[in-house]
Amino acid sequence: MADSSNTGSPNLPIMYQKPPHPLHQIAENPTHKLLLKQWLKEQELILNRISLKQTQIDSTRKEITQLYCLFFLSHSTALILLFSATSRGDQTHLCRRSWVPSVCSLLCTLGFIWAIRYKNDFESHLEKMLEREKEDSKLLEKCVDELKRKGLEFDLLKEVDALRRAKSLRVGTEPVRRWSGRDFVVLFFFAAGCLALALTRAVLCG
Repeated sequence: MADSSNTGSPNLPIMYQKPPHPLHQIAENPTHKLLLKQWLKEQELILNRISLKQTQIDSTRKEITQLYCLFFLSHSTALILLFSATSRGDQTHLCRRSWVPSVCSLLCTLGFIWAIRYKNDFESHLEKMLEREKEDSKLLEKCVDELKRKGLEFDLLKEVDALRRAKSLRVGTEPVRRWSGRDFVVLFFFAAGCLALALTRAVLCG
């Protein structure tokens, strides 16, 4: 009895041996190790793109603000110059030629509206790209955490396929918007341009 118990005792440490840590399992498996390196590298690239997109958005917003200021500054300066011209010259003669500053005011308004609309669309495009990059970063971070937690139990084909399906399903989830705040901004500046055009006519022929 004593001999049989001694012969069976060496098997006990093997039965109760603690499994290796998932990170050690990944380090010993070339496929999982390579996948983890690729995902960590891609994660770093996504973070760099997010930082770049955020910088571009901030720069575009500053340019839009500058366009707002230039719009009001140009029309205000033009009205002041026209008002001073009417106080020194023949108002009847100026009224006959009022179509010249009116056309210039209209072209200036249309030019600013086009530039503001273009910058707003560019900002919206950057915001959508930034949102996609953030979603990609979250999905990738989730996969990296799962890989580190499961080790060799991580099913490569299943998890990678789930990541691809999550990216493909995300494309059709964007809501369709008929009107946005940017459209009302363009309408506001169009109304302001029409007001400036009416004021130009009133100053020259009032």
